[in-house]
Amino acid sequence: MKHVKLRALEPEDLDLLYRIENDKELWDISTTNVPYSRFLLHEYISNATGDIYADGQVRLIIEDEDKTTIGVVDLTNFDARNNRAELGLIIEKPYRNQGYGMSVLNEITSYCCSVLHLHQLYVIIDEDNVASLSLFEKYGFQKTAKLPDWLFDGKNYRQAVMMQKILAL
Repeated sequence: MKHVKLRALEPEDLDLLYRIENDKELWDISTTNVPYSRFLLHEYISNATGDIYADGQVRLIIEDEDKTTIGVVDLTNFDARNNRAELGLIIEKPYRNQGYGMSVLNEITSYCCSVLHLHQLYVIIDEDNVASLSLFEKYGFQKTAKLPDWLFDGKNYRQAVMMQKILAL
């Protein structure tokens, strides 16, 4: 398994965030549907506290063994009362299908258990995103709901799948 490190956002991550947030191919698999300006992303980096309780979310940068930035993992829709959060994971194209996804899931799950004390994580994935469905299933996420007409690509509505993982206490 590949080794990864998760770290806080830094100002030098602006180009990575700009590239990811403005990649129209990713819009179809996420809830993003508008481009983000460098200014808005700069403000986000500047104002993010890194505290999920204050911000309701946390975004971490993924680095490989050589400290090369390879993607972003985030926890959003944080629900402190019920101890759960939605997980998002983007690995840049050159690093996909190399085992990084499983390593990121190990790291973020460890963080969620030992630091945040979350009870569960969930993901919402386009049912046609076979690679992501396979990754999360291999990691122990279970399909718990089908979400008809959940994602709109500008022409068609597509079904999504909710997957959940109950974390060990």
